[in-house]
Amino acid sequence: MGKKQVRAQMRKVKPKVAATSATAPGQGASRKQRERYIQSGGMLQGYAPDFVIRLGYIAAGVAVACLIIGILLLLLLHGPYGWAVAAVAGIAWLLPIALLASFIAPGFRLALKDQKAEARLVQGQLVGASTVSTAMGLGLLMVQTRGGVEQYLVPGERLNKVPGNQVQVILTVTPKLRHVRGLQVMGQRMVPRAEPPVPDLVKRLRLLPLVTPVALAAAVIIGDDVTAFVPIPSEAVHAGLAVLVGLLLGAAAYGAFFLVQRRLTTQAQALVPGA
Repeated sequence: MGKKQVRAQMRKVKPKVAATSATAPGQGASRKQRERYIQSGGMLQGYAPDFVIRLGYIAAGVAVACLIIGILLLLLLHGPYGWAVAAVAGIAWLLPIALLASFIAPGFRLALKDQKAEARLVQGQLVGASTVSTAMGLGLLMVQTRGGVEQYLVPGERLNKVPGNQVQVILTVTPKLRHVRGLQVMGQRMVPRAEPPVPDLVKRLRLLPLVTPVALAAAVIIGDDVTAFVPIPSEAVHAGLAVLVGLLLGAAAYGAFFLVQRRLTTQAQALVPGA
């Protein structure tokens, strides 16, 4: 009897272990994709290191301007409205700095490393190429290598030499940002590659990641600072209202752009054959 009970318990436990092991690889794969995306520069992946560094210097100038505006508001409002209201109005200008740092700082660090690092060679068979991608000014290139199919964001002018038939290609890629510095086609270019026009839907999807943080920061600053300049007798109530209005406008802007992004993504998925 004891052996039969043990066997019955083992049979009951086995499906639970199988279910756990079946779901774990999918979660691990998505986590690895996110980590690889961040490690490759996020939204700046595929762009030239020199361009990313220039963008970083521009972002630093914008951050300094926001910091100066916040200090001026602090000095301007503390007299008539109190330090609490002035602090709330000035702190709101730290949001653009935080957004710029989260988007540009990872890619900027990688660009500095890519300037000193030696590019690597990637050789494989061409799987597909298209000038349409979610990155502005970059196309998509898929190459079959020994490790599997790899995707690279390539400047549009370099994709003009890629044919429509399967040929061997050699890429010169920076190790961090995965910027394709060079693209060489091996063999005959027999079949020209037909390029359809870029849909307006894709153009809107390209702009959405850039417009969303700008709109979010603008909504928070406008709601916060406009309320800060409204004369309200109680300093504590005044500061609390400024924070509340800024948060509400920011949440409204984020929610609106989230709905737009979901609608555009659904429309884009409907364009894929077999979706």
